[in-house]
Amino acid sequence: MRNIGIIGFPMDLGGNLRGVDMGPSAIRLANLVQRLEDLEVDVTDMGNVLVHTRALIENPDSTAHYIEEIIRACEAAATMAESAIDDDRIPVMLGGDHSVAIGTLWALAKAHGPGGVIWVDAHAHLNTPSTTLSGNVHGMALAAALGRCAEEDPRFVSENWPTQCVLPGHTVLIGIRDLDKAERELLKKSGAPKVFTIADIDRRGIAAVAEEAVRIASGAGFLHVSLDLDGVDPHDAPGVGTPVRGGLTYREAHTVMEIISSFEFHGLDVVEVNPVLDTRNATGELATELVMSLFGDRIL
Repeated sequence: MRNIGIIGFPMDLGGNLRGVDMGPSAIRLANLVQRLEDLEVDVTDMGNVLVHTRALIENPDSTAHYIEEIIRACEAAATMAESAIDDDRIPVMLGGDHSVAIGTLWALAKAHGPGGVIWVDAHAHLNTPSTTLSGNVHGMALAAALGRCAEEDPRFVSENWPTQCVLPGHTVLIGIRDLDKAERELLKKSGAPKVFTIADIDRRGIAAVAEEAVRIASGAGFLHVSLDLDGVDPHDAPGVGTPVRGGLTYREAHTVMEIISSFEFHGLDVVEVNPVLDTRNATGELATELVMSLFGDRIL
């Protein structure tokens, strides 16, 4: 039996659009806890991270909007995730925009050392303060976890948590189909994270891609899964802030989760569910279903 600790992280400071801070409520509304308990998963809902609203925060910086409050909130989230880990529970972080992943990965790296991540997403989130076109920190989340943002901006450094959480050789991106120029150039370099674009999935098949992703991401301090719902096609996941056509199908997304579930993993983020943009909570429902697949739900 797997034991998990659910943590809501209602963060919307990392992106432009409001509403993603309601993502944890939308996922919980889809009966996440009860459905996991029906799978005989031991679940503790640990509540929400406190995040201050935009109206209370000055934002003079054009290269990393709201960075001080994002780091403060991620430190609080990491403390909650650390409590889950200390209680032998897998931290399941419900976002919120993708900057919430920084908090989860801090806690995992402190507990286990730098690890590996399977990053399911339409976007790479590999911008830094010097390459970002928007200043939105959710677009820098993976770069921050790799330690690249701290090299340019000391505000990305926390005194209490590791600066580099994941290793590039154990970092895998699945479903990528929208890259900025700087991200594309980075990913072409030797030693960069492994990327499986939608074109790769079309050619190789999702099962082969997911199996190789687990092989690459495993073997370091921990294995983490970061699931951005915009990795799924907008037909099935309409409630996201940055939809990109041609994403993972409903079945492909479930297949990725089902394959990962056969291996030991240590953490999960479910991010970018925006109920304001959704249709009858379809994306919140899908997020819950995908978590269920990761924790063992099967047809037979």
